[in-house]
Amino acid sequence: MKTAHFILVFCLLALASPFAYASDPSPLQDFCVAINDPKDAVFVNGKFCKDPTLAKAQDFYYSGLNIPRNTSNPVGSTVTPVNVAQIPGLNTLGISLVRIDYAPNGGLNPPHTHPRATEILVVVEGTLYVGFVTSNTDNRLITKVLYPGDVFVFPIGLIHFQFNVGKTNAVAFAALSSQNPGVITVANAVFGSNPPINPDVLVKAFQLDKNVVKNLQSKFWWAN
Repeated sequence: MKTAHFILVFCLLALASPFAYASDPSPLQDFCVAINDPKDAVFVNGKFCKDPTLAKAQDFYYSGLNIPRNTSNPVGSTVTPVNVAQIPGLNTLGISLVRIDYAPNGGLNPPHTHPRATEILVVVEGTLYVGFVTSNTDNRLITKVLYPGDVFVFPIGLIHFQFNVGKTNAVAFAALSSQNPGVITVANAVFGSNPPINPDVLVKAFQLDKNVVKNLQSKFWWAN
């Protein structure tokens, strides 16, 4: 009987292990340039890809990250992404890039998360106060003031931010471990959802007066 139980448990664990260790498969080819129209495409690793013999340099190219962006918006920052939407050749390669411009005296990349990527950020201009918060139940804030040439890592899925504490413009570049890391800006998601979250939910969750919640929901939250 014990042997039968052992075999049963072993079989269940064997069946469960593929789910426990599931992840995106490694690419089985040099590249897989994403293509919307399946005409003239091949089906590789579950994606429509351009025929590799038709790939060209433009599929792997983007220009313009040297250009400063306009930061005259409510949060005082602008994120310029370079992911698979801008470079089709990034498809299946698991990496992307962003440029972030911050206005002087308080330009903020608001608290947000990337559900599919770890981020590594390098400051090239200005002074940034950056940080992230660990998961429940510690919710520990880990912060650092960064100067040009400094590098900081934000672990996958954790809420993080960057804040310009200098009197001049600031610029940073960040690499992310996904071709499409996604972004969830906390204030936008909670108070700017469409349709709005029932105010009673937010009153209890944030321990706020209902009028405060309704006022926050009525504001325009900048989608950064």
